[in-house]
Amino acid sequence: MPSTLPVGEPVPSDGSLPATALNGLAGRRLGLYLHVPFCAVRCGYCDFNTYTIGELGGHGAGLSTYADAAVAELQLARRTLGEEAPAISTIFVGGGTPTMLRADDLARMVAQAGGLFGLQPDVEVTSEANPDTVDGRVAETLAAGGFTRVSLGMQSAVPHVLATLERTHDPANVGAAVRAVRDAGLQVSLDLIYGTPGESPADWRRSLEAAAELEPDHISAYALVVEEGTKLAAQVRRGVVALPEDDDEAEKYEIAESVLTAAGFDWYEISNWARRPDARCRHNESYWRGDDWWGVGPGAHSHVGGVRWWNVKHPSPYAERVLAGASPGAGREILTDAQRYDERVLLGVRLSDGLSLDVLDEAGRSAVAGLIADGLLDGAAAVRRQRPAARLTLRGRLLADTVVRRLLGW
Repeated sequence: MPSTLPVGEPVPSDGSLPATALNGLAGRRLGLYLHVPFCAVRCGYCDFNTYTIGELGGHGAGLSTYADAAVAELQLARRTLGEEAPAISTIFVGGGTPTMLRADDLARMVAQAGGLFGLQPDVEVTSEANPDTVDGRVAETLAAGGFTRVSLGMQSAVPHVLATLERTHDPANVGAAVRAVRDAGLQVSLDLIYGTPGESPADWRRSLEAAAELEPDHISAYALVVEEGTKLAAQVRRGVVALPEDDDEAEKYEIAESVLTAAGFDWYEISNWARRPDARCRHNESYWRGDDWWGVGPGAHSHVGGVRWWNVKHPSPYAERVLAGASPGAGREILTDAQRYDERVLLGVRLSDGLSLDVLDEAGRSAVAGLIADGLLDGAAAVRRQRPAARLTLRGRLLADTVVRRLLGW
């Protein structure tokens, strides 16, 4: 089942935020995450808050009514953030499988967000999608509804790897989905996963090369994490499948960097590569910068001005609350200055632009020289005249957790 929510203080029934969170809101960027919790099947590795239609019942929990509940939370967000709320910079529709909803409903949610908040002229609007659910009609409806990019869950080009992950899409459908999205005038991103039990380095290279040959604008490559509570974790525990060796992840990351760089992609975040600067996922960049975002949907997380909160997980109580005009928040935390600093370092160092040395405290700046000597940070980036920064080398990307611990003095 999906992972448990954190424990925090209660969220006010009207969703109101402390005045400190709203101070300066108008001058900050605001993103919107829309969570669609439906999947045709739950993949064995997945720890996200998702549900198959057969598991659900009750008012507001179905495919045909979900958009109404999401719109109700958007209205709550507008009341909570008030007149100082800026126009939305980025929208990301994730899941689950967002394209299990009708494309018209996805477009309606985006239109409602625009009507309530306004959209920045260069707004980025992304939907995740299973390749089997995207054809020309869906892509054209998304494009007409204001979407600018689609992120297709390719995961692998190798049938036995997809079978282990319990991914149901046909690998041959990925190319057709890419063509449909591109023909509609939208940017294309492909998501890949490496480190699946039984996946060889040759399998992984085959997936990377297959993805690159489709000439997407953007590729994400994430290491598989076997989460407790998932079917895959139970299989590992019983010895049905074996986890890869410890150095498998590092080897496969280096293969990804080699193949994708040769294909014309540049890394801009540890797990993300883009063909051009304007093909980067700006919504995800906003997370790594610590910007404000409102998460709509069951189990969705939000962050505004140092306040983080999360919604109830199940779609039925979620819908009941928002349709009654109440907050669906299950809990929240108000971050301390120390927590916000730690997160800024943890997330900011992942970016290819590097973390400005001005952000670091004295202990962090003192650690930089040793990290350069150990080959984990780029020495030239740290001493450049314009914005000297802690920028990861390739080895540093492989050992990013170590870099963060040393910068934070842990």
